[in-house]
Amino acid sequence: MNVLFLCTGNSCRSLISEATFNHLAPSGWHAISAGSQPTGKLNEKALALLALKGIPTEGYYSKSWDDLPVTPDIVVTVCSSAAGETCPAYLGQVLRTHWGVDDPSHVAGTEEEIHAAFEQAYAILRARIEAFLALPLDELKNDKVRLKAELDRIGTLLP
Repeated sequence: MNVLFLCTGNSCRSLISEATFNHLAPSGWHAISAGSQPTGKLNEKALALLALKGIPTEGYYSKSWDDLPVTPDIVVTVCSSAAGETCPAYLGQVLRTHWGVDDPSHVAGTEEEIHAAFEQAYAILRARIEAFLALPLDELKNDKVRLKAELDRIGTLLP
């Protein structure tokens, strides 16, 4: 099962989601990330945070949703801009859910305040990913209506 984490720029929140999901996911589940308007580079603070958490990022890069290596089964938008966009037609009737998280790369302030914003975004995304992976995935992958309801519920969780 392939999960696409989608954000407009594909540099920060979607990267954190992709790397964290792949770090925690069971065999047979894989995450990718992309953006509708990718920046073309990954956010250095997001990369540093993931390294601090012991989550590998080798091989990840900022990419367009037009350049996906696989067609996702599930699309999780992590920013409000991406949630309102129409996914490319080739994605078909993919299961979609929205897990909005404030963009820590837009926070201005001291290094401590900026780091705290990245930690908060990571904590929210990790809690939601852990809740996702705690679901009875073998059962739900064949029940799209129930899976969608569970994913929508998870999108409201805060750590």
